[in-house]
Amino acid sequence: MNWKAAVLFTAVLTCAAAAAEAQTAAPQARIETSLGTITIALDAARAPKTVANFIAYAREGHFDGTIVYRVEPGFVIQMGSFEADGRARSVDAPIALETASGLINVRGSVAMARQTSPASATAEFFIDLADNPNLDSAPGAAPNTTGYAVFGHVTGGMDVVDRIAAAPLGGKGPFPPQATPATPVVIKKVTVSGARP
Repeated sequence: MNWKAAVLFTAVLTCAAAAAEAQTAAPQARIETSLGTITIALDAARAPKTVANFIAYAREGHFDGTIVYRVEPGFVIQMGSFEADGRARSVDAPIALETASGLINVRGSVAMARQTSPASATAEFFIDLADNPNLDSAPGAAPNTTGYAVFGHVTGGMDVVDRIAAAPLGGKGPFPPQATPATPVVIKKVTVSGARP
């Protein structure tokens, strides 16, 4: 093989490797808040339905202009559908619970909030401030019937998460003041990259 062919062959291999890496790279969510930006790697391989649900809400702008309405230091911060005045945005049908993925609630994990029913998550999600094994699937339980579905983890801006967790509480409105920031923490925009259209 002459040197020109070798260079061309190397270039083709490099492009193929880059394309393969782009296809396998986890999609990323960027959450721009009034206290800074948080970057999240979304685990579409192990929580495909939950990630698809989150991406759909993000792409329609559902999260933009909402607030972090629950702050429990040492536990979680939560957000999703509520505006500063307490109004809730309309949501789509609930999704199936995905807790048999092997993903667990550790510090920096991002998971879906839900009601009592396992298949009741819509757009509310939280970020773990600590390891929270009590939020994982119960030992011995049937798959996808207990726990809170983790679908990603913070890869940048954990300092922002901690800043939100340290915000003074005592907010007004329909939320418990002992768990609501006194000054609203606004989700300015959520964008997703690296995901298929």
